Amino acid sequence: MRPPAQTTSGALKAHRTSRTAVAAGAALLAVAALSSTGAAAASAHDSGEHHGDHHRSDQRLAPRTHFTMKDDGSSGATQGGEGIPNIDSVKKTIYAYYGDPSGTGAASTSSSPYISEMGSILARQRRQLPHLLAEAKHHHAKPAIVFDADDTTLWTYQMEVGDMKFVFTPAAQQPWVDGERFPAVPGMVDFVNDAEKMGFTVFGLTGRTDSQKSHTVSNLAKVGYTAFPSERFFTKFNSGATPPSYLSSSWCSAYPKCTTVEYKAGTRRHIEKDLGYDIVLNVGDQFSDLQGGFADTALKLPNPTYYLPSPNLPGVFEPRLAPRTRFTMAPDGSSGLTQGGEGIPNIDVVKKTIAVYYGDTGSGTSDKTSSPYISEMTRLVAQRSHSILQQCATGARRGTKPAIVLDADDTTLWTYDMEVAAMHFVFDPVVQDQQWVQPQGFPATPAMVSFANAASDAGCTIVGLTGRNTTQRAATLGNLAKVGYTGFTAANYYTKWTSAEQPPSYVTPADCVAYPKCTTIEYKSTTRRHVVDQGYDVVANFGDQFSDLIGGSADRAVKLPNPTYYLP
Repeated sequence: MRPPAQTTSGALKAHRTSRTAVAAGAALLAVAALSSTGAAAASAHDSGEHHGDHHRSDQRLAPRTHFTMKDDGSSGATQGGEGIPNIDSVKKTIYAYYGDPSGTGAASTSSSPYISEMGSILARQRRQLPHLLAEAKHHHAKPAIVFDADDTTLWTYQMEVGDMKFVFTPAAQQPWVDGERFPAVPGMVDFVNDAEKMGFTVFGLTGRTDSQKSHTVSNLAKVGYTAFPSERFFTKFNSGATPPSYLSSSWCSAYPKCTTVEYKAGTRRHIEKDLGYDIVLNVGDQFSDLQGGFADTALKLPNPTYYLPSPNLPGVFEPRLAPRTRFTMAPDGSSGLTQGGEGIPNIDVVKKTIAVYYGDTGSGTSDKTSSPYISEMTRLVAQRSHSILQQCATGARRGTKPAIVLDADDTTLWTYDMEVAAMHFVFDPVVQDQQWVQPQGFPATPAMVSFANAASDAGCTIVGLTGRNTTQRAATLGNLAKVGYTGFTAANYYTKWTSAEQPPSYVTPADCVAYPKCTTIEYKSTTRRHVVDQGYDVVANFGDQFSDLIGGSADRAVKLPNPTYYLP
């Protein structure tokens, strides 16, 4: 590849010295100091308690709120399961940010943290436009502004979330493009049109393909943009087509393919070098829209709903055009009201980080022999086995009826392949039941078969307690036996009643606020109390969700790592 004229950070100018600035929301450049709880790799919670002390213990049974996460997914190899932002909490945070509290995919079009942040970013940039225009005129240049399409000028939230559920496919995108269904990004129509009226020439530059160009230009006009004529709107060449002459084999490293940065930086270079414009501002929602230079100023717009990385040009160092790596996120999604778009963990980066943690190379299938998750589970169980097995043996000798309570999904049976390969992080109870539960298709959670069997051999009664319902009880017990568990019995395996059934007699209206419905915590804590009332000493309660553990009736609660879903 022919190197650009300059290889310093910022705009790359072939014809003159560049003036470089990066404009963005304040949250983009202000990185808060990481708390001590966020700095270390997470380990599972182990909350010791006496049966009557569950309120004090429950205070320690809460998710992490500070995270360190690199954009390449590599943090999945270092942070531990509790140190990875839980994907369900990330979704809730994104919903709150876009004014979509129920997660239907219908973002508020009038008021939301996203709309407010966009308003602030554009107002700040608008104040800079007269200066940018005057400076270009002073240098006898033709000032231009370049805008990306998706989530820069056209808003894809309803498609990405409402239609695709964060699982992008080109086939699902095409009806939206062909139907010209995208609304405008909040605030951008006035910003773009006013910039043109001020004297800037406006260009569009998108990763959409040439075959999507006419519908995209028409969609822009339909929602009110007046500054995007077809001749100034650049789309990427179709797969298999020859790139335009300004994207030559010396520019694109895998010619005729071009990376996003090669394509976009090369096109901006063409606008400046061949067409004679000075790009004073380049606007995009992805860092790959902005990297590679050939613009005086880069404006990054917030977008936590997807991430499209691309290698920068060789020798180009732009450290300010890089994602955040430290985040504060409450599990209930409320951080979407306070953190700003760049402060929300990007969901695609979270998926990549989870994949690394489970040794998933991209198929949605976890590595069953070696991964950071397996290593953490093996270490966690080994650290707790000695004392728990000793309690089992001592209790058995003394006749105290020691017991261990074990949840099912991701405590004894491993659901990763179902959650990711089959469901793509979009839970479907029909798929779960018909394709996985009833066929008894789950492998064992790493390290748990040997531990549970050893606890049984040491004298502990093994009690199963799951949120699966009564119609799934027999299949769950069969699956557990199939993968090697020997201590589970029908008499001590508790499943939740269906909506057509009444709760068991030990669950009363006093136990559940919306009886006969019970929350997970109400159901599980009441059932553990019932186990204790039968004379058992629950020496340990294992679960992958905090709701498996809160509510007491166990000597200790052991939280196993699981960033793939969150059930509060």
